[in-house]
Amino acid sequence: MSALGSAPISATPLPGVSYVMPVLNEVTHIRAAVASLLEQDYTGPMEVTLALGPSSDGTSELVHQMSSEDQRIKWVDNPAAATPVGMNLAIRASQYPIVIRVDAHSVLPQDYASIAVETLLRTQADNVGGIMDAQGTSPFERAVARAYDTKVGLGGTPFHVGGKEGPVDTVYLGVFNRESLLAVGLFNEEIRRGQDWELNRRFRDAGGLVWFTPRLKVLYRPRTSVKALVKQMYSTGLWRGELSRRFGSGVRYFIPPVMVMATLIGALFGLGGVVQLANGSPAWALMGWIIPATYVIFVLLSTTVYGRGMGAKGAAWFPLVLPCIHFAWGVGFIMSYTRLTSNIAGQSGR
Repeated sequence: MSALGSAPISATPLPGVSYVMPVLNEVTHIRAAVASLLEQDYTGPMEVTLALGPSSDGTSELVHQMSSEDQRIKWVDNPAAATPVGMNLAIRASQYPIVIRVDAHSVLPQDYASIAVETLLRTQADNVGGIMDAQGTSPFERAVARAYDTKVGLGGTPFHVGGKEGPVDTVYLGVFNRESLLAVGLFNEEIRRGQDWELNRRFRDAGGLVWFTPRLKVLYRPRTSVKALVKQMYSTGLWRGELSRRFGSGVRYFIPPVMVMATLIGALFGLGGVVQLANGSPAWALMGWIIPATYVIFVLLSTTVYGRGMGAKGAAWFPLVLPCIHFAWGVGFIMSYTRLTSNIAGQSGR
C-alpha cells in the first residue's frame, strides 16, 4: 500500500492508463504527440484526454478531427488556458487507475507506458518519471536541446542529464497512481509553472514516494526561436522565484539570479571606470569588467566543451542560447522573489 493510503494497483489484469495532456496553440506538434500515445506497445486499456485551451492556430479544429477519427481520443475545454487547470480537468474526465501526464512538445517512445507501469507497480511509488530527452531539428533547436541536457544550461537535475534509479525530489512529466493524485488534491491551479515540483513536494510531505528511472525517456522538442526561448525561461524563472519564496529551495536555484546581479553590477562599475578614465581619474572601477568578462569566458569554454556534435551552425547558436537561458531565468527569478512584479498569474510559459 502507498504511504498516502492508496490501495495497491492490481497487476492482473493489466491496469488501464489515462494519458492526459494540456494543449494550447500546438498545431505543429499535437498530431505527433498523440500518435506516440496510440502507438504504445502497452496492451492494457488506454484513453487519451486533451485539455483544449482557446487556441488561435487551428489546434482546436485538428483535435476535433482526431477525436472523430479515433474514439480513444477525448477532449475537454480548458478556457483558462492554464496548464494545471487543464491537467485537473483532464484527470477528472479520465477513468483509469494510472494517469500518465504528457506534454504536447513531447513524443513518447513505444515502450514508455510498459516501462512506466512496471516501475510503478514494482516500487509502489505515487509518481514515476524519467528523462526529458531534448532533441532539435534546426541548428537553433539543437543548441537549445544541448543546453537543456547539460549542467551549464539548466543545472543538471536527473531528469535532464540522467542518473541512478531511485527516490528523487521531482521528475519530468509523471506517471501517477490516480488515488494518490486525488489524495493530495491534484495540481495546485494557482501555480502556473513548476506545478510538477509543487505537487511532488506534497507527495513527499505526505510520506509518498517520487521515483526516477533513466529507463524512461521522453522526446522533447525545444522552442524554435530566441523570442520563444526567452519567454519560456523568463516565465520559468518567475515561477521558480515564487516557489522558492513560498516553500524555500536549494542553493542551485539562486545561481542564475546571483550571476545576473553580479554581471550587471560588474558592467556598471566597468562603465564607471570608463568615465573615470575619460576624466583622467584613477580608473579603479574598470576592474568591474572582470565579472562580465568571466561570464563570457565561461560561455565560450562551455561552447568549446558542449558545442561538439551539433554542426557548425548549432555550435554558433550555443553562445547565444546560454545567456538567453541564464539571464531570462535569472531576471524572472529576481523579479518574482523580490516581488518587483505582480504579473505572475498570467505567465503560463507555454
